[in-house]
Amino acid sequence: MTDVRPTNDADGVLHTLFRSDQGGHEQVVLCQDRESGLKAVIAIHSTALGDALGGTRFYPYASEEAAVQDALNLSRGMSYKNALAGLDHGGGKAVIIGDPSLIKTEQLLLAYGRFVASLGGRYVTACDVGTYVQDMDVVARECRWTTGRSPENGGAGDSSVLTAFGVFQGMRAAAQTRWGEPTLRGRRVGIAGVGKVGHHLVEHLVEDGAEVVITDVRTEAVERILARHPQVTAVTDAEVLVRTPLDVYAPCALGGALDDATVAALTASVVCGAANNQLAHPGVEKDLADRDILYAPDYVVNAGGVIQVADELHGFDFDRAKAKANQIFDTTLAIFDRAKADGIPPAAAADRLAEQRMAEARARATGAVGTPAAAASATAVATAR
Repeated sequence: MTDVRPTNDADGVLHTLFRSDQGGHEQVVLCQDRESGLKAVIAIHSTALGDALGGTRFYPYASEEAAVQDALNLSRGMSYKNALAGLDHGGGKAVIIGDPSLIKTEQLLLAYGRFVASLGGRYVTACDVGTYVQDMDVVARECRWTTGRSPENGGAGDSSVLTAFGVFQGMRAAAQTRWGEPTLRGRRVGIAGVGKVGHHLVEHLVEDGAEVVITDVRTEAVERILARHPQVTAVTDAEVLVRTPLDVYAPCALGGALDDATVAALTASVVCGAANNQLAHPGVEKDLADRDILYAPDYVVNAGGVIQVADELHGFDFDRAKAKANQIFDTTLAIFDRAKADGIPPAAAADRLAEQRMAEARARATGAVGTPAAAASATAVATAR
């Protein structure tokens, strides 16, 4: 018999899940299919507003523990994102451990689809970093709770189109708040990461008349932008970009982009980008506010993609989804107004509004909608919309 001894997990994933303020997840599923090499984590943070909806990230994590931690963080973010996007979905996220360029196969994706299907619709999946429309087409062969599929297979196609559109609307709201006009014309915007979402964001900004500076770890991504838009300039890396004179900094790659060193070095007075979980740790949002840097909460402005895939579940209509993504402008403005009124950073204001909508849903489910707290919640969320 294996000797099972208690361990000190004060900094580990079990502590996050069961004992920290970042936890509170309803369900975490560890998935393994040795024949295909699949190792995956599916995290369901909340189903208060409906079935959990969120993408599948395929990434070569340094450890299995890091993968679980990422799934926990990302799924929690999806609960908040879906709440403020006005969607009737809770938050979930999945991660597949490994380098997709080396281990991604049809067999592995089919095995993953079977695991998602085993949850019976509690989790609805879509694309994320390392997964694409064609991958979701494969997953959908085993799982009907799959979005982000190709139009040929009944889906909406590339969700990065509306993700970038939503970020641009959030950026316009930040410009309105900071400079009095909802335009980036004449402003210098630095984009870190010009991949699936970032290259669409460049198009919006160039069309709006912004001066755009870019960087990406992949040379070919930068070259594609420069070939299409010779007026765009490039710098070597994100460290150089944050020190370049900017009006707006847009992190559009992986999370944790806003750490202590980056915030201290930032020249921009607005941060608004597509990356998930941009704040490297609690307290960064206050550091930004202390430096008078207006931060547009990532999960608010990058919700266009999840709006698109949620619409797919009802028979995709691009114009309908785009109209909903356009509301990100008003939601972002409402969050800035709430932050100013309450004397708190925008990230805290966004969290409060999202938590209020989820609390309202839970109260409705338990028949407590008539309570004063529920009524106050309904008023606050209506204001945010």
